[in-house]
Amino acid sequence: MRKKTVINAKPDLKNAALRKREPIEFIREKLVISTRLRNEANGKNFFIRTYGCQANVLDGQTIEGILMEIGYTQVDDPMNADVVIINTCAIRENAEDKVYGEIGSLKALKSKKPHSIIALCGCMTQQPHIVSKIRETYPQVDIIFGTHNINHIPQLLDEAIFNQTRIIEVYSKQGEVIEDLPCHRQDKAKAFVNIQYGCDKFCTYCIVPYTRGKQRSRKKEDILLECKKLVDEGYQEITLLGQNVNAYGKDLDSKLSFAELLEDVAKLGIPRLRFTTSHPWDFTDEMFKAMATYKNIMPAIHLPLQSGSDDVLRRMGRRYTAKEYCDLVDRLREIVPGVAITTDIIVGFPNETDEDFEKTLDVVRYVHYDSAFTFIYSPRVGTPAAKIKDEISMETKHKRFDKLVKTLAVDVKSHADAYVGKVVPVLVDGLSKKDGTILSGYTDTLKLVNFTGNPDNIGKIVNVKITEATTYYLKGEEVNG
Repeated sequence: MRKKTVINAKPDLKNAALRKREPIEFIREKLVISTRLRNEANGKNFFIRTYGCQANVLDGQTIEGILMEIGYTQVDDPMNADVVIINTCAIRENAEDKVYGEIGSLKALKSKKPHSIIALCGCMTQQPHIVSKIRETYPQVDIIFGTHNINHIPQLLDEAIFNQTRIIEVYSKQGEVIEDLPCHRQDKAKAFVNIQYGCDKFCTYCIVPYTRGKQRSRKKEDILLECKKLVDEGYQEITLLGQNVNAYGKDLDSKLSFAELLEDVAKLGIPRLRFTTSHPWDFTDEMFKAMATYKNIMPAIHLPLQSGSDDVLRRMGRRYTAKEYCDLVDRLREIVPGVAITTDIIVGFPNETDEDFEKTLDVVRYVHYDSAFTFIYSPRVGTPAAKIKDEISMETKHKRFDKLVKTLAVDVKSHADAYVGKVVPVLVDGLSKKDGTILSGYTDTLKLVNFTGNPDNIGKIVNVKITEATTYYLKGEEVNG
């Protein structure tokens, strides 16, 4: 028997695209948890699966913190959970397919535990066609909520459990900045810190401005307070997060720049400071100079290219040319020698020609990337690019993709080879997943290193001599001094 569905709010992409000239609302949230929900959670477990980017990972940690605050205990197996939350990503179709597969498998949980609660949240749920599909095809899902109302989890659980209803609560709005929510950070050495939410760029292929809302920068004092707490707790690395960190502060009355924020965080004394993601449009030399001045700002930048063709870039709405991008790289390398540059590249944007693709390869050969995330274009419902009739065959796209990967691999391997024989600092993440006798961690330039060493140094920065290089990781041995 299907439960009654209560719709508190439904997603609407037109509303999600609105950008009104209204001040951002800053909310200090105190969770409201009913006594009956706390009692219900006593002795009960939760499981969460997070797909997607670092912003989703941090959302997942906030959800964990809220569920623990209610009284649930985290488990590693969804079949042992009383509450299962799937935190989704909408960037590419294959990410959505994985979610559908996992939701389907959770039918077994409902058979085993009829009173268990299954919830779906994240960027996928901000899209109307996704919500309709989940509602009609997956009756085992009890709660659907979005990216704007993670703070409502206690109320949503309370209603679903005690009223025996299915709930849809997905807001399509510009959004607020909500502070003071709990966060459960499982990693005790590395932490993500949001400095902004949302995006106003509206690249024609991207769903993020619709799923995450308007660009909203946090106040500097709140960011510094969070970072200072992490430093005091002994964290070794902080990564500042935003859809476009370079634009930080442009929406605030103070007009604080990202370069200023970066300096202020660096001065707190965190051993390693990173940031992501950067849009070429908003980069400034002041940011580069901050990186050069403060040695705890890591010499590694993720700088999405997407395409090397000016025509494709224009149709993508990227707001820069290939030459402007390459000039930016030249200035960066002049100010920050030895900086590692990684990127994102899309193959097969609608009606990309052979000439367009070759221009992308030209930029790849010019920049000599340290690594790259490469994708075959995946249309996102509701974006302008998804409406374009595409004349390129998938066979052509795959051939281009393979050629791009091979072209990139030349420089990736060359960068890796340059490390052989050097001693480099590595932040030790833990034991290798494939070999429990090997440690794993990252250099300051974000090179993965698998090495022999002392497991007592997990969570610390140690010196590692690189003995071998592969395309995807380095090998080495821990050394003293």
